[in-house]
This record gives sequence, C-alpha cells and structure tokens, in this order.
Amino acid sequence: MELKGITKIFPGVKALNNVRFQLKKGEVHALMGENGAGKSTLIKVITGVHRAEEGEMFLDGKKVEFKRPRDAQEAGIAAVYQHPTSYPDLSVAENIFKGHEMLKYGMIQWKEMNLQAAKILKELNTDFAPTDEMGTLSVAQQQMVEIAKALSTNARIIILDEPTAALTKNESEELYTIVDRLKENGVSIIFISHRFEDMYRLADRITVFRDSQYINTYLVDGITNAELIKAMVGREIKDLFPKPSVQMGEEVLRVERFTRAGYYKDVSFSVRAGEIIGITGLVGAGRTEVVESICGVTKPDSGKLYLNKKEVKIKEPADAIKNGIILLPEDRQKQGLILNWGLGDNVTLPIMHKHAKWGFNNNKVERKISKELLESVDTKAVTIFDQASSLSGGNQQKVVVAKALGQEMKVVILDEPTKGVDVGAKAEIYQIMGDLAEQGYAIVMISSEMPEILGMSDRIVIMCNGKVTGELNGHETTQERILELAMEKSSDLQEAEYEKEQINS
Repeated sequence: MELKGITKIFPGVKALNNVRFQLKKGEVHALMGENGAGKSTLIKVITGVHRAEEGEMFLDGKKVEFKRPRDAQEAGIAAVYQHPTSYPDLSVAENIFKGHEMLKYGMIQWKEMNLQAAKILKELNTDFAPTDEMGTLSVAQQQMVEIAKALSTNARIIILDEPTAALTKNESEELYTIVDRLKENGVSIIFISHRFEDMYRLADRITVFRDSQYINTYLVDGITNAELIKAMVGREIKDLFPKPSVQMGEEVLRVERFTRAGYYKDVSFSVRAGEIIGITGLVGAGRTEVVESICGVTKPDSGKLYLNKKEVKIKEPADAIKNGIILLPEDRQKQGLILNWGLGDNVTLPIMHKHAKWGFNNNKVERKISKELLESVDTKAVTIFDQASSLSGGNQQKVVVAKALGQEMKVVILDEPTKGVDVGAKAEIYQIMGDLAEQGYAIVMISSEMPEILGMSDRIVIMCNGKVTGELNGHETTQERILELAMEKSSDLQEAEYEKEQINS
C-alpha cells in the first residue's frame, strides 16, 4: 500500500498536510508521533471513514478510492482500535462475524459460524470459546476477538491502534507473538503506539508524523531513542524524567494497615512534603483500589489514615477534597472530565461555589481563573470554550491537572498519569510533577511503566495481589528487583485471592 500527498482539512484545522506513507507485504510498520500529529486521521482515511481533499492511495500498484468503510473492508483492510468496539451481550462468534454473518437462504448458519470462529481463535491460541459471552472476557481477550474479527474478513492489512495500552506485560507478550505469526503469514501491519518497547519489539520500519506533516521513515535498527524523540517533538528532550532534588519536609500522609476484603490487605505507607512515592505492581495488584479508599470513593474495612500526623476520617470524596487530598483518576475521560463541556467549565467545576454570588456563577472570574490554570500547564487549545473531547489524550490529561491546581492541595495522587500519552506530553507532565514536589506537595504516583517509576520516584512501594511486598529506594533499585517483588506469591496472597473470589460470587 502507498499513500501520496494526502491532505485532510476539517473546519479551521488541516489535520493532514501533504503526507505520505508506504507499507510492504508482511511488514510491521510503526506509525509514531505526538497526540494530534495526524496518525488517527491517516488511519481513518485508509479505512474509508474520511475522504481526503487531496492525494492518492494505491493498493498493489493500482489507484483506489474508498468512499465508505465497507470499501476498505472489501479491499482487505481492517482496524483494531484501542477500545474494543464490541457488543458485550452477544457471543464471541457473533462479535467476530458482526456485519458479515454467514448466511444461507437468508438464515444465519450458527453452527458453521461457531466452527469458523473456533478455527480462528485456535490460530490465535486463545483460551475461550466462540459461544462465550463477550462481556465476560478480559480487556486482553476482547482485543484478541477484535483481531479475530479482522482475520474473519480475510484482511491482508491490519491496523493496530494502541493495542497494548490496557494490557499487562504478559498479555502484551501474547499480542507480540500473534503479530509475529500474522507477519509470517504475509499479513501487513500498521502499528500505532506511544510505547517504545512495542516499536522495538515488533516494527521493521517507523514513520514519524509531527504537526500533521510527514517527517521521515526510519529503519528500526538505524535510529536511536534520542533521535526518534527529536523527530517526534521537534526538539531535544535531554532529561525525560526531570525529577528535581528536593529537601523533603515532614510527613504529610500516612496510610496504616488499610484492608478491604477481596481487594487489598494490611497496606501501609507514608509520603512526605516534596516527596514522590511510586506505587507499582502488575494490573490487578490493588493499587487503584487503595488510593480510591484514601479518597473516599470506597471504604476500607479497617485501617487508619493520618494527615499531618492527625487521624482523619474520609467517608466520601468531598471529605478528601476538603482535607487537600486530590486524585487524578486513571480513566481521565470517564472520571476526570465532562467531555462535552468546555475546558474552562471543566477546570472550575470543583471551585465553582467559591465564586458564586447569590446563587449565580461569576462567569468573568471563572473564565479568568480557568485561563490562568490552563496556561500554567501549557494546554494546547484555541479557547477555554473548546470541548474537552476535541483535545488529544495528553492535553486532556493537562486539563485534569489544571483542575487539580485550582484546589487547595496537600497530597496529589496520580493514577497512571501518562497512560496513552505521547513522549512530548509525558515530559511536560513529569515537569509539572517535579514543580509540585518543589512547591512542597506530597505526591503519590501509580504507574505500570517501569521507566517512569524508576525515573520519577524517591521511594517505590510494590504491590502484589492486594499486599505490599516491598518498599525500595527509587534511585538505587532495578527493574528486575521490582518485577521480582511484583510477582511474589505467598499463602496470604492466595488467601486474599480466595476472599476476592468469594465476594465476586
């Protein structure tokens, strides 16, 4: 496949500006760039969702033009998106063949469809049945169904859009194996990812977009990390983890023997002013559940919480906010933002009551405050009235940070702060974290990414199956040691797993 001179214009925005792209048979080609660089728009042009104003597309040397997604599908092109577009109440087989069901005399051939689905699932080495309900599968298994759906259409070009963003390390390895197998069978793959480990593990070549323009195409073996980052962001990022050296103050927050049956058990840690504590572990270790209880989203069965060495009772999120404990949630779109609201309204929502008079909002003051807060984190938007849904993932995360900065804070908890964010936005978020530490805030960061845990943490708390299995100095440990503790097993942990199963049943 080859694209030449592709230009796509939306009202007021040139999303693609004379870009080009080439894909060889049996190649894994990584498409990389910052959020908003034009990657998703190009994919939508390739799959027939958008039609370009200018440019040409060729398949096997012949010019093609897709007017609708079905045209791309019939040409052998399929896309697997980061968030599976599945029907949870239908079976796996029904999801695989949705839109191209196996029919005879107008009747769905259920037996044949289940047999064909089972055959495809076997090729992917999955451990679930075509008759299983889609809603019962894990995120990783749903990703496999999406790939099976692509294979059921006899796709020869498959686009994988951030497929590892929600996967564990082991699940990512399973996906790598499947991609290798597809490549051996002559399938060509376009792979979009912000994770360098994905790119180095899978890709043959990398094409970089920046500011809606084509920058260059590189052989994976012929470019360094520093060169790739510079190509993506247009500048050198000399220190990706700008963790400042801070003179730490007194203890601000202490969690003492927090327990919630089936989720976590006997969890204790503390954080001081100016300190960044990293909490890590495999997905499902109980990290998010612990901080949700700290912030009043859920209630622990037992344990104590101390703020500035005084015990506090947090019964609901409002109590946490009143005490200066702010949570930036993992799912920024569902829990951190109201997507169809303007940026200004999102930022001032928690402090709206402070500027109201006689029951009416002071719009002038709110606009001034929101503008200052958004500028403080360098949010890339035209106006404060832009909807949050119009921003890239990195800029949405900055809006969530700006909302936090507008409140009176003592403790800032960030749950996967750079998930799905490009390298340039990551560096900016790390800089904001460093600035907050210098200002004396106590910071708790949950992350599954080893480089940022090692690069930004003063101390690292490791969890496995609901328990703390170790606490390490962030500047003197290794990734291997963290993984050892993250995978540690004991009879107590197995007991916690059993308790969780009992609660779920």
